[in-house]
Amino acid sequence: MNELTLGVNWIAVGAGTLLAFLLGWFWYSPKLFGRKWAEGVGIKIDESAKMPMGAMLTQLIGTFLLAWIIGITAVANALLTAILVVLTIAVLMIAGGLFSQKNRYAISVEAGFVVAMAIIMIVCQGVF
Repeated sequence: MNELTLGVNWIAVGAGTLLAFLLGWFWYSPKLFGRKWAEGVGIKIDESAKMPMGAMLTQLIGTFLLAWIIGITAVANALLTAILVVLTIAVLMIAGGLFSQKNRYAISVEAGFVVAMAIIMIVCQGVF
């Protein structure tokens, strides 16, 4: 269990989690990719609708777990491992999007978001 916590920069993990989660709000907002992404996945963005709290909580947990993985690989000086993990997640998201027949724009937005999150998290490991 020590390899999961020993030496991990928890400030960088927390900052990476917070910044990547906030990026998601902007990334999927109507101001950036939100409207066209929503069309590609077959949903409507209703600005008066309540936030999907279950999805938001799940996203926050997943964002934290990815930041933690990035933190572990930073301690182990294994940046390539972190990059491979992120690319694996992105490719599996692309496959899932193709299976569920999302349009290519929506698939690109979703996979691109994972890559953007990881970049933020890696930068946080270097800054904090």
